[in-house]
Amino acid sequence: MPIIEFTLADGSPYIEVNQLLKATGVCDSGGAGKMLVAEGHVSVGGAVETRKTAKIRAGQIVTCGDVRIVVRASEAGGDPA
Repeated sequence: MPIIEFTLADGSPYIEVNQLLKATGVCDSGGAGKMLVAEGHVSVGGAVETRKTAKIRAGQIVTCGDVRIVVRASEAGGDPA
């Protein structure tokens, strides 16, 4: 099973599941991601996800087909001014 590590954008606490599928290349568009969710092909933490725009946060694992996506928090970079 391929594993993809995805890091959330700086300051973003979550990404919508359909956008995560697009950003990781699992599908070509957010709309295609919504269809995968609607068809029951997407699981979050081992449970089938039915919400097309579910908020996925750091530490969660999303599975679609044979692909597993591990979501990580962004690393804070640089010194505060």
